[in-house]
Amino acid sequence: MSFGEVYDRVLKEYPDILTVEEMSHALGISTKTGYHLLRENRIEHLKVGRSYRIPKAHLLAYLRLDTKMTFHP
Repeated sequence: MSFGEVYDRVLKEYPDILTVEEMSHALGISTKTGYHLLRENRIEHLKVGRSYRIPKAHLLAYLRLDTKMTFHP
């Protein structure tokens, strides 16, 4: 099973558009770190008023990008 398939299974239980809290829980990080990733534009997101919304597709793209950077020799 590939890395993407594992995360597709894990993220399947989440809605298509996540809150910062849902994203942080899915990644296993604190919400403070989640906000930090968004402020640095490391994860594409939408800002609705004062709230952040993260499409699941953008989270998967971030995970795949991070994997490519991490595992390349």
